[in-house]
Parts: sequence; C-alpha cells; structure tokens
Amino acid sequence: MTLSRSVKGLTVLVTGAGSGMGRATAEVFAAEGANVAATDVHEGPVRALADELKARGQSAEAWALDVSDPAAIERVTAEVAARFGGLDILINNAGVSGFAAIDAANYEAVWDRSVSILLTAHQRTIRAALPHLRKSASPRIVNIASTEALGATSRDSTYAAAKAGVTGLTRALAVELGREGITVNCICPGPILTGMTEAISEEDKATFAKRRTATGRYGRPEEVAHMTLSLCLPAASYITGVTIPVDGGLMARNA
Repeated sequence: MTLSRSVKGLTVLVTGAGSGMGRATAEVFAAEGANVAATDVHEGPVRALADELKARGQSAEAWALDVSDPAAIERVTAEVAARFGGLDILINNAGVSGFAAIDAANYEAVWDRSVSILLTAHQRTIRAALPHLRKSASPRIVNIASTEALGATSRDSTYAAAKAGVTGLTRALAVELGREGITVNCICPGPILTGMTEAISEEDKATFAKRRTATGRYGRPEEVAHMTLSLCLPAASYITGVTIPVDGGLMARNA
C-alpha cells in the first residue's frame, strides 16, 4: 500500500490567514498544490494574499470571516465547499491575545472575547465543516493552540484557559470522529515571530529565547506551517488526538 505525501488537489480552509502563522500556512499549502481558502476578519490582507498566490500559478480564494459570528462561519464554509467542489482540510488558526489580572475590572470582557475566538469558534468551524469533511477521502482537522495551554504566564488565565480547552476539544473529537477516518490534531506553537510578538523588543526576545528554549531563538511562522502540513498529509492517517509543541524545545527545558 502506497501512502500519499501530497496534498495536491485537496482543499484547505485556513482561518486567520491574513498574517503570521495563518498566512504562512496558506502559502505552504498553496505551494504544495492545494486549493487554499484563506479567511480572516480583515478582508484586505487575505485578498492580497490570494492575489499573490494566483500570480504564482497557485489555487487560492479569499473570504472575510469573523470567527465570532456563527452565521458567517456557516456561510463561508458552504461557499468554500461550493467554490472548490468540497473541503478536505480545516485549519483553525484565527486567534487573539488577551491579558488581564484575575481581579481586573475588564477581566470578564477579556474572558468572553478569548473564549469566543480561541475556543468556541473552533467547534463552530468544525461543526460547519463536518458535512463536507465526511465526503473527503482524506479529512483532516488541525487546531492551533499554544504552549500557554501547557504552561502559563502571569495574567494570561483567559488565554491559557481557552487554549487548554482547544487541546481537550482536540482529544475528544479525535475519539468521536476517528472511526470516520477524520483525524483531529493540535499544534501548540511556542515563541514565534508574529504580529502578537511584534511589541516585544528584540533584546527581550533574545533574552527570553536563550533562557527558555533549547534552540535559543524564536521560531518562524513557516516552521509551524510545515508541521501543520505534515499532519494533513494523506499518509498521516494514523496520527490523531495528539498535541504537538512547536516551540524550539521550550517545554522540554527545565532551566
């Protein structure tokens, strides 16, 4: 039996594809011959991305999508499947940062926003995608969480709780959907060079990376994207329910 290591011709929906890891994921899949549905709450960046990919002779379309809007998720997912004749892969990547002390006046608002976008949206996109994934010969779901789901930082309980919820959702759905051939996996990026880390000074990044990671540096979005791709290969059909840190050895290091 030959197991394919190609996603050529498969259709992938990527949320939060306007920048950072989402954009890198869209680019990696497009370069491998997949049909890419790039979505983001900000329409301009994904429109520009789709145009760039098309200019390279690759297959891509863009949609504006606010993942906190259940009706928008249903509509866009249906439009993607109609445009490409199906849906094979779902990458739940859209996210926001959220820091608040437990006794802060705005804690409830930060909590609600974090859970809505980082966790609730994941199950909603999965539910919308399921009818289409069930028709695929190689259905894959990858949820992007964070190493904050595995260890936390002060004042990030809203973010850490939501991301930990993603790892639990991943395991539970892997068990529920496994007999249908639908794999569900989770990636936990560590310190990555994205828009969320732009505000951190280069000096502080270098200090943190040398102190906390085995590799001594921040990761690049493409390094996360390639792990995502690996989990979505037809050949990866026996990998499900796992949470994989892509963190330069951050979780492995004691001191």
